[in-house]
Amino acid sequence: MATKTTKIAQLGHPILKENAKAVEDISSNQCQSLISEMMRTVEQAGGVGIAAPQVFNSVRIFIMCSKPNARYPDAPLMEPTAIINPEIIEVSTDKEKGWEGCLSVPSIRGLVPRHKQIKVKYYDRLGQQHHVVYSDFIARVFQHEMDHLDGLTFVDRVESVQDLVSESYWYEHYATSA
Repeated sequence: MATKTTKIAQLGHPILKENAKAVEDISSNQCQSLISEMMRTVEQAGGVGIAAPQVFNSVRIFIMCSKPNARYPDAPLMEPTAIINPEIIEVSTDKEKGWEGCLSVPSIRGLVPRHKQIKVKYYDRLGQQHHVVYSDFIARVFQHEMDHLDGLTFVDRVESVQDLVSESYWYEHYATSA
């Protein structure tokens, strides 16, 4: 049985500018179905994360699923994880610029400053609370997806338009050194 491919909201769609609402009932069929749909969608799209607003649901859920791929060859491998009602509790003072792309902003890459380490709190799909410290690439993914819940994309975070490039240019000039 073939699964349908979920459409991903593209830059300019109003839902990507909304502040997403908290999830009230994690165990509901609606919430669990959304999480499953997001897991399928991010896998089919080859992403390392996706937020509910990107699949047209303005609620505070995102999936992190880091794995090495053509865009992020050094990405650590992690199990796909549903992050529900996340909060960033603490951030490191040191930031680092790194290349980011987005399923909602195809064909563009941006050099985005992010905190190198973050302490976060969130609920998983079973409703269990987690307190975790993430660093480097995983911290970057968390902050990128968290931005989607707050109505931002990585384009809002670049310090200058000079830090934006086409994905084809990025592959040609930066991919091997990224």
